[in-house]
Amino acid sequence: MVTGVALVTGASRGIGRAVALRLADQGRTVAVNYRSDEAGAKETCRLIEVAGGTAITAAGDVGTITGVDEMFAAAEQAGPVEVLVNNAGTRRDGLAVLMKPDAWSDVIRTNLDGPFHATRRALRGMLSKRWGRIVNISSVAGLRGSPGQANYSAAKAGLIGMTRTLARELGAKGITVNAVAPGLVLTALTEELPADRVAAMTAQSPIGRLVTPEEVAAATAFLTSEEAAAITGQVLCVDGGMTA
Repeated sequence: MVTGVALVTGASRGIGRAVALRLADQGRTVAVNYRSDEAGAKETCRLIEVAGGTAITAAGDVGTITGVDEMFAAAEQAGPVEVLVNNAGTRRDGLAVLMKPDAWSDVIRTNLDGPFHATRRALRGMLSKRWGRIVNISSVAGLRGSPGQANYSAAKAGLIGMTRTLARELGAKGITVNAVAPGLVLTALTEELPADRVAAMTAQSPIGRLVTPEEVAAATAFLTSEEAAAITGQVLCVDGGMTA
């Protein structure tokens, strides 16, 4: 029987929302984290509840230790956090030579520091129970160069390194740690782009289309399941073959 809470950071829209919905389908109570988009988080909860699931909001800026503590305090009102999906992220693109220091530090703080602090906080309960699932949403940008995204690529590559190290540290304790690396994903942002830009992006994919948030969510949900107990320290690319 599935018990405990699944906490998904940055779940007010896009990949985070799709992951929250998929985990709710597994029977878990889902804590929907958000930093500023309260309306989006509530909509995610509503969609889960309409489908017969249970969800609560868990506000908090994962880019700060205080925000992480606030997020867990809210999530743990529904029970112990047994599944953590580190999805929250931000981008501030620009060529490295022109990148301002705050554009670097803001992205590193949210995309790398945030998952580290959230993971440390989640491990309190997971280590006690000797069971847990942690999935870090990385990116193909963390596996190969991405011009204009030195900060984002560095954070996502760092997330992969952290994933592999934690897998070695925690494997004997019943806790798995994996990463999912999406490619070009169909979101509200890409839908607003000019048609020629979307066509150029699509041309990069061997499958000839963008990946959907639901496809990323399916891979993420599998890695949180009991069936994936022997899979840890891995990077699962959901990229339409971009890294083949």
